[in-house]
Amino acid sequence: MLFFNSPNPAPNPRRVRIFAAEKGIALPSRELSIPAREHKADEFLALNPRGQTPALQLDDGTVIAESVAICRYLEGLQPEPPLFGTGAKEQALVEMWNRRVELILMPPVGAVWVHTHKFTERLPGRILEWGESNRPRIHDAMRFFDASLEGREFLAADNFSIADILLLCTVDFSDFIGMPVPDDLTNLRAWHARVSARPSATA
Repeated sequence: MLFFNSPNPAPNPRRVRIFAAEKGIALPSRELSIPAREHKADEFLALNPRGQTPALQLDDGTVIAESVAICRYLEGLQPEPPLFGTGAKEQALVEMWNRRVELILMPPVGAVWVHTHKFTERLPGRILEWGESNRPRIHDAMRFFDASLEGREFLAADNFSIADILLLCTVDFSDFIGMPVPDDLTNLRAWHARVSARPSATA
């Protein structure tokens, strides 16, 4: 296997790194610089036409792109600990919270990143007003997750799961773009401290 990685602050490769660390899986890696646009080079586009990291090339040449899909593959290779849940109910709840992170919090974070951040100022089609209008949506989404974490140690299940990984990477990326968790969201902040203390969080 060969894992095509990009370093922090890129949140999607970090998802896979944390997941693999939780599993104890060592991923041979090749680092692609996003600022240098190495992910848009012809060599990589031949592997992943979307030109985005991460991607995982298997020994038979198959390429799996999209971070959650890569994590699904790693879960199949190493089922323990089960990070996608155990049993029909828990697996459905983990998937529900995965989708909620990706549909509620990630879109406004992405909009602020693409349309307002200095690192993306050369991207075509930027609309500053659209990016700025998404800042309140980030805090609205964070309030939703804060309320959802009331009385809970983890987001989707009794144990740490990929849903916690997705939320952690998104919250940390939101902080990177200048939208940290507000001080009054005590449930979300306490959860963030717990999951950030896990050794895998530094992967």
